[in-house]
Parts: sequence; structure tokens; C-alpha cells
Amino acid sequence: MNKNRLEAFSDGVIAIIITIMVLELKPPHSADLHHVAEVLPGWLRYALSYVYVGIYWVNHHALFERVARVDGRVLWANLHLLFWMSLIPFVTAWAGENPMASGPVALYGVVLLLCSVSFTLLSWTLEAGGGRGVVRALSWRSGKSRLSIALYALAVLLSLVYAPLGAVIHVLLAILWLAPARSEGKEA
Repeated sequence: MNKNRLEAFSDGVIAIIITIMVLELKPPHSADLHHVAEVLPGWLRYALSYVYVGIYWVNHHALFERVARVDGRVLWANLHLLFWMSLIPFVTAWAGENPMASGPVALYGVVLLLCSVSFTLLSWTLEAGGGRGVVRALSWRSGKSRLSIALYALAVLLSLVYAPLGAVIHVLLAILWLAPARSEGKEA
């Protein structure tokens, strides 16, 4: 089947995810600038989540740019990814309101981990024949993907002990994925 409906649906879901995240932002309760500090953790977590959603959107676009057609397995694998991404607004709001609490930061990390795993599964499904015409040497099959999954898992564990350590790993992983791979240098 044609991939265009899958791409359009995915773009719509991602746009809704970003919209929900921004609607969860809380303004300061007063016009005094010193009250901005009260809401700053939520805004920073929103910014990080926005970057993550953007990274997935860019990589999703790059993945499907290499695909001619898709089958039902790809549709379900894509829905799996979108399911985990749809939880980003919830964990963003919770971790933003409780930036030093282990539970919210760990759950934020679990959702990021499962987004990463589901994106990897989507790319594998495409390579296994679910997407005719896909190029074999995809960047997310690299050590960068495997390292990311391991670091997301580590961040979850560290968050349960000391939440700021998990949050630091979340930021470092976003930076890692913002930097293009050497083989991607000419693509954008």
C-alpha cells in the first residue's frame, strides 16, 4: 500500500502531541518575574520533550523517505511508536511539576526508552520486507541506537536512586541525536 497515508497520519499525531504538551505549560501565578522560577522546571522539561518529538519526527521522515510502499506490519509497528510518543505529554507534565522526584523522572525515561525501542522495531520491520525499497544501511541500526537504548535504561535505574542523574542522561541523549551521524552529513 502507499506510504503517504501513514506519513500524513503520523505527522498529524505528532502535531497533536506537541499541541497537548504546550497546553500543559503553566504560566507563573503572578506578574512578578521572580515567580518564573516556580514554572521554569516545567518549561525546561517541555523544551526537552519538544526536542525529542522533533528528533523522532525528523528520523521518521528520513526513514520513510527511503521506503516505496508499506504493508500491515509496518502500519502496526508505526502505531506502536505513536502510542509511546503519545505518552510524552503526560510524562512531560508530571516530570515538569516534580523535577526532582524519582517516580516521574523514571517514568519519563521509561517512555523515552520505549519510544527508542519502538522506532528500532519499526525500522527493522521495514528492513524485513514490510517496506519495499528501503535502503539496508540505516543509521538507526548503528551503535548509536544500541548505545541510546542502553543509556535510556540506565537513566531509568539512576532516576530511581537520584532523579537529577536520569535527567542529565535524558539531556545528553537528546544532544547525541541532534548531532548528525557522519553518514547523514549531506542529508537534512
